[in-house]
Amino acid sequence: MRLSPIAAVIISLWCTNVSAQSKTLAERLGYPHDSKLLIIHADDLAVAHSEDAASFDALDKHAATSASIMVPCPWLTEVAAYAKAHPDADLGLHLTLTAEWKTDRWGPVESKDKVPSLLDQDGYLWPETGPAIQHIKADEAEREIRAQVEHAIAVGIHPTHLDSHMGVLFARPDLIAVYVKVAHDYKLPFLGMLTPNAPAGVFSDKDIMLDSVVIANPTVQPANWKNFYLDAIRNMKPGLTEFIVHLAHDDAESQAVMVDHPDYGAAWRQRDYDVITSPEFKKALDDNHVILLHWSDLKKLQSQ
Repeated sequence: MRLSPIAAVIISLWCTNVSAQSKTLAERLGYPHDSKLLIIHADDLAVAHSEDAASFDALDKHAATSASIMVPCPWLTEVAAYAKAHPDADLGLHLTLTAEWKTDRWGPVESKDKVPSLLDQDGYLWPETGPAIQHIKADEAEREIRAQVEHAIAVGIHPTHLDSHMGVLFARPDLIAVYVKVAHDYKLPFLGMLTPNAPAGVFSDKDIMLDSVVIANPTVQPANWKNFYLDAIRNMKPGLTEFIVHLAHDDAESQAVMVDHPDYGAAWRQRDYDVITSPEFKKALDDNHVILLHWSDLKKLQSQ
């Protein structure tokens, strides 16, 4: 299981903005009040070269408007080089407390002796969300995600937002509190929706909440992949939606990294790439009058 049940609820939950604004988010951004706003977001940069190549191509083609980076992963230097060459690219941090692949494993950015609860018996980050939630101590999670933010900045990345790999930081009230605290400290917007397990008072008036998140799941059959996304576009409501996609080329490298992992694996990521770069996807966005946004737009608004 890639996402915890709680994280799955977060992915599917509709919610309202934490702050009762006199204007809608769309109006605050200069659009009509009932606009359909969409961030098309690519997860997992730095996990593999193939992941980076497909994601960079989607960003360059404006097929994806945003992406987020797994700082502990081996291809971080390639992402940092792209960030330096493309200073306007919308790149956030996919805060990483798990290492799910069978053969491609990684540990923390922070010294292991300072975050022992984050480690499995082999010294890597926990491979699944369940054990991670069971073992991770909130103060050590905070120490690690701060180290990830600082390391990203040190290699020349200027993050536009924060989110959570495999939903680990959405899974417990104390982890949500740590996640939001770090975002506030770095003055960054974050992937957030109101959930029953969010601690009271954790969000501020300036925090911008998503109204909906769309992500493919294992029930979507490969033959229906494009229709899943086209239907999601047609069914969009006014407000702020994020499509979370996972992009890679279905090549030897990604197949080796994602071996024995059909869910979110190499073929899955190729399908996501093929759909969002297709003429049909772009036409659906145009036909349904969808306005594409970046997290950097929200960061600027939040700083006002």
